[in-house]
Amino acid sequence: MVRAWYMDDSLDDQRLEHHRSPPEFVNLEKLATDTGVLYWKLNPEKYESDGTLDKIKTDRGYTYTDLINVCPEKLPNYEEKLKSFFEEHLHTDEEIRFVLEGSGYFDVRDGADQWIRIEVVPGDLLVLPAGIYHRFTLDAKNYIKAMRLFVGEPVWTPHNRPADEMEARKQYIIQQKNHFK
Repeated sequence: MVRAWYMDDSLDDQRLEHHRSPPEFVNLEKLATDTGVLYWKLNPEKYESDGTLDKIKTDRGYTYTDLINVCPEKLPNYEEKLKSFFEEHLHTDEEIRFVLEGSGYFDVRDGADQWIRIEVVPGDLLVLPAGIYHRFTLDAKNYIKAMRLFVGEPVWTPHNRPADEMEARKQYIIQQKNHFK
C-alpha cells in the first residue's frame, strides 16, 4: 500500500524522505479527503492482461497514454527537467501516473497548505486532481519509469505557484470546501 506523510521543513536533498519528528503518516482515506488525490494498486507485470487498468481508463475517460523514463541516461536535459518537476505548480487537467519501475515522490499541498509526501513504487497509480499544488522528485535511486495517462490529447503545461486566479485552482478549492460541508 502507498506510504504518505507530512514533510519536515528541511532544505536538505529533495530526494530524501523528509519525515517530521516524530513521523506523521497519512492514510489513503485522509489523503483522498484532504487533497482529492486518488490511488490504486495494480500489478505492474500483469496490468496489460488483467483488465484493471483498462477498467480505470474506461471509467475515467483516459484515452491517451505514453511512457516516461526519468533518469540521467534516458531523459534529455535531466537536471533541468528534474528541477522543473520540483517547482511547485498545478495543471488544468488531472495528472495521472502509473509507476512501472523505479520510485519517487509526489508532494501535494493539503487544505492547510502543508506538504504531504507520497512515495510511489511499481504498481502505484496516482491521480492528482486538476488545480492541486504539487511537485515531483525522484528518490535517491534516481530512476522511475511511469505511464502517463490523459483524457484526450496530452496538455501538460505546469503553472507555477502562485496560480490562485486560474479557473482550475478555483474549482479545486470549491470542490475541497464542498467535501468538508
